[in-house]
Amino acid sequence: MFTQLANYSSVAANDDRHSRDRTVPIPSTIAAVAGYPSKLVVYKISASQYWQVRCWVDGRFHRRSAKTTSFKLAERFARWFYESLHAKRHISQLEPTVAIANTPVHKTNEPQELTFGAIAAQVYANEQARVERGELGAGTLRMLRNRLDAYVLPHFGAMLPSAITYQMLQEFAQTLSIKHTTVTVSTYLITVRKVLIHAVRIGAIEQAPDIPKIKVKSASRGAFTPTEYWQLLRAARALRGVQHPAGRKEMRKRIKQAYNDHRMPPEMAWSISLMVNCFLRPGDLTKLKHRHVEVIRGKNTYLRLTLPETKLHSAPIVTLRPAVRIYEQICKHRPDAKPNDYLLLPDLKNRTHALAVLSTMFNWVLDHTGLKLNPHGYPRSLYSLRHSAITFRLLYGQGIDLITLARNARTSVDVINNHYASTVTGEQNIAMLQSRRTHT
Repeated sequence: MFTQLANYSSVAANDDRHSRDRTVPIPSTIAAVAGYPSKLVVYKISASQYWQVRCWVDGRFHRRSAKTTSFKLAERFARWFYESLHAKRHISQLEPTVAIANTPVHKTNEPQELTFGAIAAQVYANEQARVERGELGAGTLRMLRNRLDAYVLPHFGAMLPSAITYQMLQEFAQTLSIKHTTVTVSTYLITVRKVLIHAVRIGAIEQAPDIPKIKVKSASRGAFTPTEYWQLLRAARALRGVQHPAGRKEMRKRIKQAYNDHRMPPEMAWSISLMVNCFLRPGDLTKLKHRHVEVIRGKNTYLRLTLPETKLHSAPIVTLRPAVRIYEQICKHRPDAKPNDYLLLPDLKNRTHALAVLSTMFNWVLDHTGLKLNPHGYPRSLYSLRHSAITFRLLYGQGIDLITLARNARTSVDVINNHYASTVTGEQNIAMLQSRRTHT
């Protein structure tokens, strides 16, 4: 009996040790998060496929699963986790009566100064609340998160706002300028400024440092000429069913998941036509369902597109007449389509993946036709088709006013003036310039 008890104790001890071993960080996977204290790390354990996060705050370790197998996403989660802990700690010091789960309250004479990263967490939470109230677009919030994660937090996250100087911001801008355009550098500085202004408002600092001024040189996405547009259409139709020339490994990097054996889908030609005749953004194109489309026939024939709200615009879009023919072709290709089915690549439920497939295939069409770069040497993309749609109306529309065009394209008159109309020259509208009023 004593032997059995001894054996049982030995097995239990081994099981307990084995269980502990499965939760011990794998040494080769431990990585510190750039720009943050060395005790903020991500790592893997044998018991889970996901990355884990560990940091030292308030005299003890805090651990959490990042719930992702992506190292980059795990780093993003680690920064958010660290910032949230410090933000909660700051609140607990100001309001000791507020109970915060898993965060011990240590009363001190003066609350510790918040880091830039902790204040950034507050800014992000405020912007998220604006999205929920319908005051801000979800895409704008994603861009804020991406900018914070890409450069801002790795550079300033662990610093105190009071320690950030104009010289530091100038050096930050110069570092970004090596790889990025002036527009991109300016947007990152605006993000830093947003956090510093919030720091002033909550009393973390008395005054924000001056932000370096960047002279922005905007490079609008080049529109296609009508001749180039027809070249793209013919190429997309000719390549239909042809396998992409890049190898499977390269395609895996571009779109992560194989679709149709990487063959050119019929949706590519339809996408090109729809974007030019419907004024759609690429993201709206992949979200378009049959229930959003209504065919109007009367004095004018067109499609009425009632899409979900994008960039705080919710008005229906009316299309040019050729869009009706394109929609009829799509319906003929898929006669059993249901109202809730997507128009393009309906078998792909992940619409981000669908957009990646269309973008990759369109780049293939651009390379095939030699139209990847515009006359000024700037690269073109799927978005250039929207640019073309608006530019064609400015050039060939009879007396169309900017307000009507802007509202139908779900944008503003300023955006059309500064970006889309910036490529329109006087010579392109020579007939209008030389026209004369008729006297009756």
